[in-house]
Amino acid sequence: MLSHKYNFFHYIAMKKLPVFYLVFLTMVLISWLLYVRNIDLLALYSKQWPATLTMIFGSFVAGSSPEGSAAVAYPVFTLLLNIPPAVARNFAFAIQSIGMVGASLLILGLRIKVEWNYIRFVTLGGIAGLIFGTYKIAPLISPVMAKLFFVSLWLSFGIILWLENRRANRQVFEEIMNLSRSDKIRLVIFGFVGGGISSIFGTGINIFTYCLMTIYYRVSEKVATPSSVIIMSIEVIIGFFLHARLLKDFQPLAFDMWIACVPFVIFFAPLGAFVISRLPRRRIAQILYSILILQFFGAMWVIRPSAIKLMICAVVLAAGLGIFSYLAKLRRV
Repeated sequence: MLSHKYNFFHYIAMKKLPVFYLVFLTMVLISWLLYVRNIDLLALYSKQWPATLTMIFGSFVAGSSPEGSAAVAYPVFTLLLNIPPAVARNFAFAIQSIGMVGASLLILGLRIKVEWNYIRFVTLGGIAGLIFGTYKIAPLISPVMAKLFFVSLWLSFGIILWLENRRANRQVFEEIMNLSRSDKIRLVIFGFVGGGISSIFGTGINIFTYCLMTIYYRVSEKVATPSSVIIMSIEVIIGFFLHARLLKDFQPLAFDMWIACVPFVIFFAPLGAFVISRLPRRRIAQILYSILILQFFGAMWVIRPSAIKLMICAVVLAAGLGIFSYLAKLRRV
């Protein structure tokens, strides 16, 4: 049992529930109820229960880690459920526009510590990167290679963060210290690259820039995590709009899964954001390691890549280790 200190309902009972989150929650649930009253819910959930079950866990991860729910949904959908990557990506944008926005509103309402310079400059680059990637990069990536690249890159980050946290004297900060013009440019560039990654998977800018924050700037995981949630919530709204309104390639399957998952993620993503705010920094990092390891070896088990694809995974893993270890050695203050 969680103590009162960690109990979500006890906590919000003692504080005023964030008004914007409450309004958002009410609007989402009313809209969902108005829509589903005209459809066969039993038939919907008989088909989409795997997606719903995945997102109950995935939305909690989205609110409680720098990985969006797509970090869980994308590999599960594409590797285990054989859902096309484009469908998984579009669904990821749609469902995170509910879960991560709800989590962000709760973070802001509860005044959980975030790093606003990180959010501001990464978002600036991320929007441009997402738009560029949606039109120029995503169409060129094959489904299998997209999956392998996804899990290999993030495993490399997990390894470096684990090595960093093994150092007993690792110093962390609650903000970017001595922010300079070059730091602003660096954040925008990382945001641009992260936006390009998000255009492929429906997530990516959050954890890619989180790597920079925790390894290079040594910002505490406790601050970087809710900050990354806010960044991703902005990114997914734009990504959802791009595919639903401009490209008009939002698939019926993605829509059905979205409708089935909405009433669950609107609660579980904010719950994840609350829980992570009450955990120690090292525990947050441990949760992240576990997610990254599971998704990598799960992908290897399901895909069973050929020797050539294994070599590509090794190259991505080695490149990621090189980049992230270099950032760690710089240890900018």
